[in-house]
Amino acid sequence: MYEVQRVLDLPVQELAEMLAESKTAGFRAIDRLINEWRAGVNRFDRPGEALFLVKQGNHIIGICGLNHDPYANSTRVGRIRRLYVMQSDRRQGVGRSLVHHVIQTALSFDWLHVRTTSPIAG
Repeated sequence: MYEVQRVLDLPVQELAEMLAESKTAGFRAIDRLINEWRAGVNRFDRPGEALFLVKQGNHIIGICGLNHDPYANSTRVGRIRRLYVMQSDRRQGVGRSLVHHVIQTALSFDWLHVRTTSPIAG
């Protein structure tokens, strides 16, 4: 069983396994998330924004954030960002749960955008 948690602080050290797996698979989302967090560029802390983790015990198996869409000309447009689920935990509803929590939190947005270059996302 897993638990979705909204977090205010990114547990960078606990993301080591996810970072390694995502890099090996050719995904940059977790690397960007950590780098932007450390630089203070994106901490999912503007009004309406949020960051969620999925934990199974003490193990992080998924992550997803909600930001204002930086490419929209409106503060009423949100963007689903940095969605990643560990390969061994995919196709078990983890990603769906994360996106559900993001949507439930996105009350200040009229629209949500998501962008992916991955052909397996779906």
